[in-house]
Amino acid sequence: MSEPKIVIIGAGPTGLGAAYRLKELGYANFKIFDRHPYIGGLAHSFVDPRGFTWDIGGHVMFSHYAYYDQCFDTLMGKDFTLNNRESWVRMFETWVPYPFQNNIRYLPKQAAYECMSGLIKAQTGKGKIASPAAAKNFGEFIDAVFGEGIAKHFMRPYNFKVWAHPPEMMNKQWIGERVAVLDIDRALKNILLGTDDFGWGPNNQFKFPLKGGTGEFYSRFDRVLGYEPDGGHIVLNERVVGIDVDAKVVRFASGRQERYDVLVSAMPLDVLYRDILKGNVPAELRSTAQQLKHSSGYMVGIGLKSRTPGGGTPDTKSWMYFPEDNCPFYRVTYLSNYSPNMTPDKDNFYSLLCEVSESAYKSTPGNEGKNPDAVVEDCITGLENAGLLEKGERANIVSRWCYYADYSYPTPSVERDEILSQVIPWLEERDIYSRGRFGMWKYEVSNTDHTLMQGVELVNRLLLGEAETTIGMVYQVTDDGRNAAVHERSSHAGSGEKKLGTGGAAQKAGMVVSAETKAQPRIVVRTRPVHANVTGAGDRVEAEIAEEELGVTRIDR
Repeated sequence: MSEPKIVIIGAGPTGLGAAYRLKELGYANFKIFDRHPYIGGLAHSFVDPRGFTWDIGGHVMFSHYAYYDQCFDTLMGKDFTLNNRESWVRMFETWVPYPFQNNIRYLPKQAAYECMSGLIKAQTGKGKIASPAAAKNFGEFIDAVFGEGIAKHFMRPYNFKVWAHPPEMMNKQWIGERVAVLDIDRALKNILLGTDDFGWGPNNQFKFPLKGGTGEFYSRFDRVLGYEPDGGHIVLNERVVGIDVDAKVVRFASGRQERYDVLVSAMPLDVLYRDILKGNVPAELRSTAQQLKHSSGYMVGIGLKSRTPGGGTPDTKSWMYFPEDNCPFYRVTYLSNYSPNMTPDKDNFYSLLCEVSESAYKSTPGNEGKNPDAVVEDCITGLENAGLLEKGERANIVSRWCYYADYSYPTPSVERDEILSQVIPWLEERDIYSRGRFGMWKYEVSNTDHTLMQGVELVNRLLLGEAETTIGMVYQVTDDGRNAAVHERSSHAGSGEKKLGTGGAAQKAGMVVSAETKAQPRIVVRTRPVHANVTGAGDRVEAEIAEEELGVTRIDR
């Protein structure tokens, strides 16, 4: 065929975004493969035998892109709900409005004093770390910004529960401007005058599919892409076992082989280098990729009868954060508040989704996914300890659901960017483009809107010569003529980041950008006209809150 063959591995948001954009541009010679019998990846939703719908984590539809919104509007139409965002922190046996650092007046007096004292010292240069700029890692950054009290009571214990790695192992670059300095005067005012300071920002509402959970949106991509037996592009139940980088051939467990000119991969980078790449692959790169760190996670769903007939969900909360060790989860979501169709009957049932992390540094009763029943039981006990289940309410549990994600969070470790600067360019020189939550390994641009747009922007780069803006990576030509990746903050970074303009830090510093990777696509094709209502990826100014907040988000002034 006149069009080079594009093969996409992974039918999650990244792969679907790339395929959707190819189809939109009139590009026909591509296939998208997935090892599962469904599409959506970690954004898929499941319905259990009792009729409860569960997501793989607390996904919500916060968008940073006009293009993403257009996709949602096109595929979902009016089939969505619009929900008020209501977040809380549970500690000291009480509920503290989110963000925690704005509302320390809710704490016991001794704890509130420790938080306020530490904050004053930190922001007057008398803390453990002189300034955020002096911090060498995320742990030191927490101390520098918030002081010892807030670090002790919330930031350190909460973030360890989320990441399952000590904060000193994590870099501070992923944060960007998620954490703004809370001025001392504002903190004192809240304490002394008893002011509530919710600080939710401009987008205190979010969209959610009316039926089918988060996965409903992604399942509708098949209406555009179609399945292979019927002449479409999606191929399911095909697990990749090898990619010959020299012959440009993908081999699957079924025995199928697929030749490619360009390969888009959303599989985890460490797995790709360790188990999948065949041929002339440098041993040092295989070893380097194995240094990337990640956490695993349990998603535990508890479906319950309402406490009173016709009562539905007993609370208006959206999701809640849990820094203390009296419960295993770091976050719980009232999924039944997201849509009236998340339970078998909205008037008689409600549902709670708990998230528990795991790593080599943080164990769980489940022991690496081998005993999920133990984690479920631990979560139920934790719900009781946290006041979400009342005494005797265990009898109302009608459904227990558990999903174990071996790859849940890509850890932004101290050495991550240096690793990516080596392993990503080598792949791209061989027409392999690794993108997505674990393909790019950058948590800061790993929300579902970010990852979908990683696929879209890659296609725009390959076919239209446009620069990618989400991945935050540019390429410089080194003395030996090879491309080297350099990281800068993405202009579409998430979770409250102030957005950058089109001229990134690297360009402003006078960096020489590779013409091949930034301006001239490896594939140059004659495309059909883009549909009239399609625009480029536009930054949505009002999207200031991430889909997955980690207690370190922006404080609006």
